[in-house]
Amino acid sequence: MKVYESIEQFKGAKNSAVTIGTFDGVHLGHQKIIQQLKEGAEAIKGESVILTFYPHPRMVLFPDDEDLKLLNTEEEKKELLEKFGVEHLIVHPFTKKFSRITYTEYVRDILVNKLKTKKLIIGYNHHFGRNREGTFLKLKSLAPIYKFELERIPAQVLNKVEISSTKIRKALESGDIKTANKFLGYEYSIKGKVVKGKGLGKELGYPTANIQIDDKHKLVPADGIYAVTTEVENKIYNGMMSIGFNPTVNGEKKTIEVNIFDFDKEIYGENIRIFFRQKLRDEKKFENMEALKKAIDGDKEKSLKILNA
Repeated sequence: MKVYESIEQFKGAKNSAVTIGTFDGVHLGHQKIIQQLKEGAEAIKGESVILTFYPHPRMVLFPDDEDLKLLNTEEEKKELLEKFGVEHLIVHPFTKKFSRITYTEYVRDILVNKLKTKKLIIGYNHHFGRNREGTFLKLKSLAPIYKFELERIPAQVLNKVEISSTKIRKALESGDIKTANKFLGYEYSIKGKVVKGKGLGKELGYPTANIQIDDKHKLVPADGIYAVTTEVENKIYNGMMSIGFNPTVNGEKKTIEVNIFDFDKEIYGENIRIFFRQKLRDEKKFENMEALKKAIDGDKEKSLKILNA
């Protein structure tokens, strides 16, 4: 996959089949669009092109909104789009000036003159241009003028529920990992550097790797205990994860820590990735350390049943 940091860097492709969007999560709905894009490119003997943006448009249009959390870092999004077979990825800087382009300028100057679009494939609710004025109907009227084919993908439905990045975010924020993973089509993950912790897990017989996530916009699932797998140096290990404040020991700072089963290497400073399988329970304040250890014993037992199922 060829990656371009702006529309200007892109020098064209053979018969461009194009789709546009933020593609946060690259979920099953997005995957359907990508599949259609690849088929569309093949039909016109062309190449697949995705135009996406960074920062996320909401970060630019609503800079005071600190609540926006994203399913993918830019690195993760690129990995997924490459995995699904996209040939050209344009990550264009999103600015307030760019947001003011009218839908007609967007079509003429960007889609036609710069991307040389021969086929445009969009999701069912795609809007573009200033104030999101561009719609499927307006594109339909412009397509014959600028000589490109237009195709719209209907809402993707899974168990009669429309898939969207927003719904996946809400599922993760409530700890509903099963629903999030079902809509994503893969296991949700976070990646971070292993940093020094207080060593409490080691005292309990469950040493943990404390994770520091550098991207402040990356969504971390709800506080609680989870069955997870962990990728360390390209190997996958079973484990369990705690997200929260360690209430039994009156923790003041939120921590993200993983206990990796059957693992005893020193990995401080290493980057590892954790894949979420299922939430086990909420965080809880136990009467004493003995009760906490007993609960963790039960968490490990449940985790192994889930992970080995």
